[in-house]
Amino acid sequence: MTVTPTKVPRAPETGFASTSVPRHLARGVIGFGLIIGSIALTPVIGPGALLAAPFGLIALRGCPACWTIGLAQTISRGRLKRECVDGVCTLTTARRPGAEARP
Repeated sequence: MTVTPTKVPRAPETGFASTSVPRHLARGVIGFGLIIGSIALTPVIGPGALLAAPFGLIALRGCPACWTIGLAQTISRGRLKRECVDGVCTLTTARRPGAEARP
């Protein structure tokens, strides 16, 4: 009888994360700015100002909570490494090139 190794599905690489923290923060400024601006300008411009709110949600990739989760993912990217051996997965800190090992 032969045993075939089972493949463990990999976690998605991106999720809500951006490629860099400054880019993610810029998306947040644009998204929250459009949403807050559309609500604040409604008394001045009228209901047409609310047309900017959906563009703010697009910049945030759905909702403020999604943006917050993406910020946490963007900050932690590259700091943790997932390894799966024989169906058992562990989460360890990733070694960065040029970083010295601490005693």
